[in-house]
Amino acid sequence: MIKCNYHTHTAYCDGEDKPEELVKAALEKGFFALGFSGHSYTQMDKDFAMTPEKAAVYRAEIAELKEKYRDKIEILCGIEQDYFSEEPTDCYDYVIGSVHYVFKNGEYAAVDNTAEIIKNAVQKLYGGDFDALAEDYFSLVSDVVRKTNADIIGHFDLVSKYSEQNGWGESGRFLAAAERAVKSLVPYGKPFEINTGAMARGRRSIPYPSPAILRMIKENGGDIIFSSDCHDKNFLDYGFEEAQVLAESAGFRRAAVIKNGKFSFISL
Repeated sequence: MIKCNYHTHTAYCDGEDKPEELVKAALEKGFFALGFSGHSYTQMDKDFAMTPEKAAVYRAEIAELKEKYRDKIEILCGIEQDYFSEEPTDCYDYVIGSVHYVFKNGEYAAVDNTAEIIKNAVQKLYGGDFDALAEDYFSLVSDVVRKTNADIIGHFDLVSKYSEQNGWGESGRFLAAAERAVKSLVPYGKPFEINTGAMARGRRSIPYPSPAILRMIKENGGDIIFSSDCHDKNFLDYGFEEAQVLAESAGFRRAAVIKNGKFSFISL
């Protein structure tokens, strides 16, 4: 069973809990490591992201918790760096690189806000062609490591967060776009998240990425790391057992972790 999480949001951005509440929850679950990953600042995401001023306070509090709990759990201070963020990342222990928007006709369109918002974006910006939006999304994802200096590739197929509600499947075009992005990213040697966050919030019945894309990552030589994309301490390890079964079914026999500040692998 996975006993760590590196994608953790607090009340500093769009999470529910204070950092120490999450540390205590992690200890109760027997975690050996907990990584925080507040949302980086972007102009179009002011309701959810940390301002630079708030990010400085966030880093200071996590540093205090590192010291306070150093004999009990390894705590790391990370950042979830959006593709369109220009904030510096060298002050963090690690970076999750994520794409939350596409940019079309001079307009940013969120792919993960609500089912209605992405449905409207498909209609307005892409003439009802979801696959066209997905192709633009995966084009950005293919560049996310270079752009964000990511150590972890966040929720690879986030664009499909509301596909079940909106009736969009994984067409040939969708999977071809995803495979192009996988092949662009694997050479960087950064692990892809198996992310259960949308499951915990009732938005999706399976983790990111989908089983088809997970197999694609394995076939192209990629690695994985488990994450709950936690926004609520009660779901800190939500769906990890199911995610591990899916990973093993796709052929994975190891997963990345961070120990003593460095990436390594554990056997599944």
